[in-house]
Amino acid sequence: MVRGSAMKSTIRREGPPDDAVLAGRPAGAQRGDARGGALKALAHPRRQQMLDELHRGGPATSAALARALDLNTGATSYHLRELARHGFVEELPERARGRERWWRAVPADIRFPRRGEQGAEVRALLVGMDERGFAEDVAAFHRARSAAPDDGAWGDAFPYSRGTVTVSLERFEAFFEEYLALLAK
Repeated sequence: MVRGSAMKSTIRREGPPDDAVLAGRPAGAQRGDARGGALKALAHPRRQQMLDELHRGGPATSAALARALDLNTGATSYHLRELARHGFVEELPERARGRERWWRAVPADIRFPRRGEQGAEVRALLVGMDERGFAEDVAAFHRARSAAPDDGAWGDAFPYSRGTVTVSLERFEAFFEEYLALLAK
């Protein structure tokens, strides 16, 4: 699943965000497979929101994430530790001050098991993730569209295209890899 977001970050941060991150995936990001416990950890809706926010806006504290996502700090800290246990986020000790802990999303090209390798539980998790992701994408599209200027270069640059193409399985898989490489640039 590949998703992007046109939302602006709502977290106030000290220092610059990770400049290397584009669409959540920096150049040279490692590929990882999400299976078992890692997939369950990632499938949790609040954890997805937290991970998306860290990809979009860069490093943040659990308190900043809690404010941005309307959660309590205890729940946010717990979810961050679970994401860290499976390698989706990591602490930034160099930014820590006292008990304040900073977290960042670990850059990675996360892949899910192919449909033929999925059991019923995994398929249900992925369907839920897809449904939430598509709903978030539609909402982000509407926000971006309504915020786009009606004229000028940015208004003209907001793309819209729709079409259908018939390709072989091999060509589709190659296209998908090319698309991910483009996002990583």
